Amino acid sequence: MRYLTTAEVAERYRTAESTVRYWRHIGKGPRGINVGKRVLYPEAELLRYEHILIQGQEEWGLAS
Repeated sequence: MRYLTTAEVAERYRTAESTVRYWRHIGKGPRGINVGKRVLYPEAELLRYEHILIQGQEEWGLAS
C-alpha cells in the first residue's frame, strides 16, 4: 500500500498543506494516520474520499 505525505495530498488536490491540515483538524477530508510524528494518508483512503466527492454525498467537498 502506498502512503502519501501532507505535501503530496495538497499537491494532488491543488491546495495548500495548511488546508489539508485544517481538514484533519476539523475531522473532514481524507483520513490520515499518525506514524511517529508524521501524518500519512493511505492511497486507498484518498480514493474513498474522491468517491464520496464524485457521488456528491458530502457538502463543502469534505468527507467525514
